Amino acid sequence: MQMLYDSDTFVVLHMQPDLGLPEKIILSDGTTETPALPRHGFEIVDKRSGKEVYLDGAWAELFQRQIHAWQNESPSEEEVEATLERYASLAQNPVLIH
Repeated sequence: MQMLYDSDTFVVLHMQPDLGLPEKIILSDGTTETPALPRHGFEIVDKRSGKEVYLDGAWAELFQRQIHAWQNESPSEEEVEATLERYASLAQNPVLIH
């Protein structure tokens, strides 16, 4: 886990997979299974509402493109916060432990 952004309003974390996964998992019935491909995601916490949204899959890829654009454009804090506000509007889960 890597903190990408922390302000009075939002926290953005990049959740990265544990790349030390075994090649095979032995199930309780003795059969083996190959674990799913590791995935990454982003957690956006809205400190005002106490809610968070987790972006994975296509949403994570879209957000990662936004991060790359920010790295190239150096947006203002207001621009970053406005973008995070749009994602945070998807938040349904209350933050219980952080």
